Amino acid sequence: MKGLVIKNTGSWVTVRLGDGGIVNCKMRGVLRLKGMRCTNPVAVGDIVQVDEKGGEAPVVASIEPRKNYIIRRASNLSKEFQIIAANLDQAVLVVTLTNPVTSTTFIDRFLATAEAYQVPAAIAFNKVDLLVTEELREQLEELKAIYESVGYPVIAMSAATGEGADDLRALLNGKMSLLSGNSGVGKSSIINLLVPDAHVKVGDVSHTHHKGMHTTTFSELLDLPNGGAIIDTPGVKAFGTIDFERAEVAHYFPEIFKISSDCRFNNCTHTHEPGCAVLAAVEQGEISQSRYTSYLSILDEDPNNKYRKPF
Repeated sequence: MKGLVIKNTGSWVTVRLGDGGIVNCKMRGVLRLKGMRCTNPVAVGDIVQVDEKGGEAPVVASIEPRKNYIIRRASNLSKEFQIIAANLDQAVLVVTLTNPVTSTTFIDRFLATAEAYQVPAAIAFNKVDLLVTEELREQLEELKAIYESVGYPVIAMSAATGEGADDLRALLNGKMSLLSGNSGVGKSSIINLLVPDAHVKVGDVSHTHHKGMHTTTFSELLDLPNGGAIIDTPGVKAFGTIDFERAEVAHYFPEIFKISSDCRFNNCTHTHEPGCAVLAAVEQGEISQSRYTSYLSILDEDPNNKYRKPF
């Protein structure tokens, strides 16, 4: 039988079958071998074939071809990767400017990965009720302007007060959406706001390190009351990119790629070349310095940690 993967605990995969039934499945050994560099060869959002045998646990026998997926390096030093979710209509990155602070490098790496794997992306700035200083409010407006100018939908919201919640509901309505972000940015609170009967555990932010502590320990799909679904994932501390060839990195920054057609050299790396239209645009403020810095950070990654796309 064919079904949709709605939960992956690492040990078991929960599948919603076409008739509405829910089964917990093991994975066939060949899937693990095919995904030996992958920490989770079956991801939430996958369409799979399930074999049910009398008296035995159901088994995920095969995975249908994915329309897209989004992945990250399992750790900064690892050559393994993790599939965060598959078959997405969009990925919504939840970020915060305080308690904890989400770095622009993290944001840009996530967005670049979404571009690379053909997943439309949006940004939700949560906890805007905590932006009590003029400096923080100005920072929010500056970042909103940067990302909206690139073409990303941006929402300012507070799960605590409900501000912006309707904007988020409108963005998610009828779509299969990944909800991702650093630990502590309030994903669990947002989910409880959107799906009141989800009762997702909400964690605290460490007062010592000012970073969020994990509350979600596995990926799970949750249906939205008015249609569509969100995929909740464990919070991540860093976002390691996968398979970004130097010549392709600019393709995943839309504003850099657009202006690069005006560079003097076709193989311009936008780092030092004369006649580089991108460098001129950064100098003139047409491309934000933070976005350009993120572009450089990906270029500078260790080439030994890069390998071909697995699918």
